[in-house]
Amino acid sequence: MKMESLRELLVEELRDLYSAENQILKALPRMAKAAASDELREAFEQHLEQTQEQVSRLDQIFEKLEGKARGKKCKAMEGLIEEGKEILELEGQDAVLDAALISAAQKVEHYEIAGYGCCRTWANLLGLDDIADLLQETLDEEAETDKRLTEIAESANYEAAGVGSEEEE
Repeated sequence: MKMESLRELLVEELRDLYSAENQILKALPRMAKAAASDELREAFEQHLEQTQEQVSRLDQIFEKLEGKARGKKCKAMEGLIEEGKEILELEGQDAVLDAALISAAQKVEHYEIAGYGCCRTWANLLGLDDIADLLQETLDEEAETDKRLTEIAESANYEAAGVGSEEEE
């Protein structure tokens, strides 16, 4: 495939993000179910709702660009989700497994933040301000989700650190 313009690159990356978001929609319910912490489960459930809105926002963007939303599979997200599935198959202490789920989720968030940040910048450069605004809205949500996961991780990681260790007297 030839990439002749920044607009083509934008559309291609948006297709990648569209595929990624749809893969995430399928993975989040399983992650929520696996979470031992109520706070983590609620974070995953809330992000599922946000992700549905983000897919809708991408549909709006593709309507404005007069392009097709489909046509590409995000292989990076496929790999990240596969890693997450491996965590779902693990057995162990709840706090340790929650820490692993948070790690997997933050890898996904960081991928999305990078993708949406690039697309927002390109939309701005192309004078597509309405699209840039929609992308910024999603970018803000992804950053907030990452921040919330970090806050949850602070307690989950602390609990996980104490699991299986012997206290010396």
